[in-house]
Amino acid sequence: MEGIKIRVKKLHNHAVLPKYACEGDAAFDLSSCEEHILKPGDKKVVKTGISMAIPKGYAGFVWDRSGLAAKNSLHTLAGVIDSGYRGEITVVMINLGKEDFKVERGMRIAQMAIQPALAAEIHEVGELDSTNRDKNGFGSTGL
Repeated sequence: MEGIKIRVKKLHNHAVLPKYACEGDAAFDLSSCEEHILKPGDKKVVKTGISMAIPKGYAGFVWDRSGLAAKNSLHTLAGVIDSGYRGEITVVMINLGKEDFKVERGMRIAQMAIQPALAAEIHEVGELDSTNRDKNGFGSTGL
């Protein structure tokens, strides 16, 4: 399967271009271009030092790096990059752990998956069709 081309611009000399850790990975890594100390409960917007041109019809979805989540309780927030955005890619990070975490320049802090983004037509209706699940929410399908 052939991939799409993502044009990336370095905004800082020490910015790291995104790259896939392994062939066949679904997402490429995003790296910090600055240093921060994230205390327990702290949230920071961390700069990557890059901007990119995601083609129309696609979006970039920012996700946790599994190792940082599992070992350090770090989580990313606000992770949709639209195709029309050309500003600096930043990663909103929160420390859900009990220890300080040092974000270092060049550290891989998140990953981004490029996926098709369909434009939906929004139609207001008076009623929706019924389903087996219907209005049953969290946990309604069991564990």
